[in-house]
Amino acid sequence: MERVEPARGRRKAEHMADTREALLAAGRDLFAARGYAATGTEDIVAAARVTRGALYHHFSDKADLFRAVMERSAREMAQRLIEQETARAEAHPEHDAWTTLRLGFQSFLDACADPSFQRIVLIEGPAVLGHTVWDSLVDQHGYVLLAAALTEAMREGSIDELAVQPLTRMLAALISEASLYIARAEDQARAREDSGRALDRILAGLEASPRPTHRS
Repeated sequence: MERVEPARGRRKAEHMADTREALLAAGRDLFAARGYAATGTEDIVAAARVTRGALYHHFSDKADLFRAVMERSAREMAQRLIEQETARAEAHPEHDAWTTLRLGFQSFLDACADPSFQRIVLIEGPAVLGHTVWDSLVDQHGYVLLAAALTEAMREGSIDELAVQPLTRMLAALISEASLYIARAEDQARAREDSGRALDRILAGLEASPRPTHRS
């Protein structure tokens, strides 16, 4: 009897985890394809092949499910970019921290073209949950890494020494606005090109001034 109960508990936990994953997957597909407003809870439970009771067991309402979907999308994109930039750094050991960061910003702008990420995180996210939640995602998935990269760039002497916290906030806001501009543009390819050029020009202004040489 003692062996039966743990096994039953494991099966129940696995079933609950599978149900939650099915809801997240269905929500992600539907929110990306139709948008939040056009997706009903009946559509979600039908696509996930679960009951409405199961939906409300795991999430308080449709907005709660959407928030979980948006957070997962942002987390996965952040992880993808980290892996991409890590591979780039290994392939180009000559790049300093500042070069790596500037290239990473451009990679993020490229990622904004991903239809699912664009619709769920960049367009629907701020509209459905408000900019406070959206800004917290920026903090959660990018602030710490950005601050660390800036600190390293200053240590290397690639950029002038400035207060890291306000600089990180400003650059995070800059990249966020650039991503929203691209997502909402009619000509996204042009918006991506223009945003990338403007962003890199702004970042160039942070580069350390060349030290004067003293003649003997």
